[in-house]
Amino acid sequence: MSFFDNKVVVVTGGSDGIGKALIDALVPLGAKIATCGRNYDKLYQLQLEYPAVLMHAVTCDVSKEVECRRFIESTLETFGTIDILINNAGISMRALFADVDLDVIRKTMDVNFFGAVYCTKFALPYIIEQKGVIVGISSTAGYRGLPGRTAYSASKFALQGWLESLRTELMDTGVHVMWVSPGFTASNIRNAALNSQGLAQGESPMDEAKMMTAQDCARHILNAIEKGKRSMVLSFTGKLTVFLNKFFPSLSDRLVHNFYYKKGEFVK
Repeated sequence: MSFFDNKVVVVTGGSDGIGKALIDALVPLGAKIATCGRNYDKLYQLQLEYPAVLMHAVTCDVSKEVECRRFIESTLETFGTIDILINNAGISMRALFADVDLDVIRKTMDVNFFGAVYCTKFALPYIIEQKGVIVGISSTAGYRGLPGRTAYSASKFALQGWLESLRTELMDTGVHVMWVSPGFTASNIRNAALNSQGLAQGESPMDEAKMMTAQDCARHILNAIEKGKRSMVLSFTGKLTVFLNKFFPSLSDRLVHNFYYKKGEFVK
């Protein structure tokens, strides 16, 4: 019997990328799955893919408090409780702060930070009752600010600080709170990243073939949950970035700058 067998696992943003990979990994482990996303067609296809699985899928924009409440309440109506909440839904951005519309900053914070806050708030009494798990999918950008990703880094720094506070508050309840910080992972997040006007970038300058797959990332996340890890940084580059930023911050500034600027020009 697996650790996840018969547990109710909520995965936000489950129609694509890491979220979809998490569901693909959880299904054979016997989990009851609740997920949400903004794209109805993708959620419908997900349910068609697993017609015999106990799965609850709802269209939901996690930046909207009322929609998060509806998603969590409908999950409770379906399954009766929640054991594990994986706050995975997220959005990125690609624009220098001098050029970006302020609405892009707000939208990124609303999805990446407040989406996790809303879903956790409404699920928390049941997770406490189950002595369950709360997970935040963060990023290396939550340890090291990245140029052209000011809002994204801010949202992930906020997410990690909030989760650390929450973990301390819940120490005596038996609830485990953790975050996982993938490095560059092959997914749609770069293509969907917002440009300076808040429109989808549509293409990525990164070589997706050289990145960790979403499936490998999902496997690491579930392993970390089962082992009760405090936090996890994935990929050698991610670990090196966190290490250098902690112990050699000036060097880290220069290396990060050189990575994102070529011949004095910012590379998105």
